[in-house]
Amino acid sequence: MMFTRYRTTLARLRSDTSAVAFLEFALALPVFTALMLGGIEVSDYVTSKMRISQVALHASDHIARIGTGSLLAAKTISESQINDVLTGAGLQAGRLNLYTNGRVIISSLEPDTVNSSSGNKRYKIAWQRCQGLKAHVSSYGNAGATNLVGMGPVGQQVTAPDDGATIFVEVYYEYQPIINARFSPPVQMTEIAAMPVRDRRDLTQIYNTENVTVHNCNTYSAT
Repeated sequence: MMFTRYRTTLARLRSDTSAVAFLEFALALPVFTALMLGGIEVSDYVTSKMRISQVALHASDHIARIGTGSLLAAKTISESQINDVLTGAGLQAGRLNLYTNGRVIISSLEPDTVNSSSGNKRYKIAWQRCQGLKAHVSSYGNAGATNLVGMGPVGQQVTAPDDGATIFVEVYYEYQPIINARFSPPVQMTEIAAMPVRDRRDLTQIYNTENVTVHNCNTYSAT
């Protein structure tokens, strides 16, 4: 009788489908949760990368536009004007805390008349300014570099006009996952942008009559 009772109980359990939906949900929940969290992380990553790209573009455009002087004379630029652009870049990045989690590198690419020859133009990085706590150096050359074919990825280098300059900006950023780094692409990202200087510019020096902080690239600061 006991054996018969067991058989009856097993048969009833085998034919009972009342918990199938619950079991399917329990099995699918981890997969669904992982996909949802991954989607949120990737979406935030893409948004952050787009914002960093815009920071690089706007910084290069602003540095290419700055200058003081009349239309009849070469415009001069100052450390305070560069600092204003760096401050604006940090504000534009917003919640990304750009100067805590990254670094902005601004380079002035100019003709290298010493190493240039007919049909073989070369360029130099006349000056460079940086801000940010991360120890990241330019991937395309440091201040004082000469005999360059340009700046940028191989085959896509930008150059400078004769008697002018091109502003090249690199923005390095270490993405801060909102959930977990396992759900995001590589956290290190670098965006670049370049703009030619619009007006005739005094390329001899950067003036600092206000005696403000000079953000040389051998210093690391968030402000």
